[in-house]
Amino acid sequence: MPEGKIVRTAAVAALAAALCVAPAAAQKSTEELAKAAQNPVADMISLPFQNNTNFDYGPDDDVQNVLNIQPVWPFRIAPDWNLITRTILPVIYQPDLTLPLKVAPGVVEDVTVDGAFGLGDLNETLFFSPAKPSKVIWGAGPTFTLPTATDDVLGSGKWSAGPAFVVLTMPGRWVLGALVNNQWSFAGDSDRADVNAMLLQYFVNYNFEKGWYVTSAPINTANWEASSDDRWTIPIGGGVGRIFRAGKQPMNAQVSAYYNVVKPDTIPAADWQLRIQVQLLFPK
Repeated sequence: MPEGKIVRTAAVAALAAALCVAPAAAQKSTEELAKAAQNPVADMISLPFQNNTNFDYGPDDDVQNVLNIQPVWPFRIAPDWNLITRTILPVIYQPDLTLPLKVAPGVVEDVTVDGAFGLGDLNETLFFSPAKPSKVIWGAGPTFTLPTATDDVLGSGKWSAGPAFVVLTMPGRWVLGALVNNQWSFAGDSDRADVNAMLLQYFVNYNFEKGWYVTSAPINTANWEASSDDRWTIPIGGGVGRIFRAGKQPMNAQVSAYYNVVKPDTIPAADWQLRIQVQLLFPK
């Protein structure tokens, strides 16, 4: 079985096992856990494993798979301030691609770009956030990407950095907010393309009883170095999740799907994405 399929199969099995766990006894903290799990700057350690399977990827309608390992670790750095560290380490299955290449004026030939399986570029974000709760929660700080990819096709080959900002509010059963960052490359392989890219993720969650919730958290991206036809990726969609306990361990599991209503014309991209996430929660 191809390595990408192994990753997807394992993620699906983990989610199925998670959602089939018998409901635990009612816990007073279930609602608080749900909102903390949906808050990017919550004062709670967590370890999400987010698997993104991208379908109809590239000109041959292949399948690409990205498993993001995303530990979140908060620190109290002053009586009124927290530092929230958010790390994303992707494990990527990249299929072979057949792409058109202009070899002479008016002459285009198809070339095969070999795929790979391995680590992508590591992204680290540091959010400085007020420690005291309020109606509007926010965090701001730097984000940077290290060229840790184990193969050229799995990363940018560049060191990049820029600002990041998140803001949210939690009225009643809702968790509403948005996260945005932009990064520019400042070092790395001079033969690779420069990086100037934005990420914008809004999130809308509504929490029900017994830990269930519905969610929509599409990741919109803009590559400012690309032409206007290849610049934007804009998905729409959503899914369902649940906060539960496996023994004494609080966990969060969700499944969602997103369709790219806008995507690059000539740069390989997917038509739609299946996202499965299992998150270990470590409340204080």
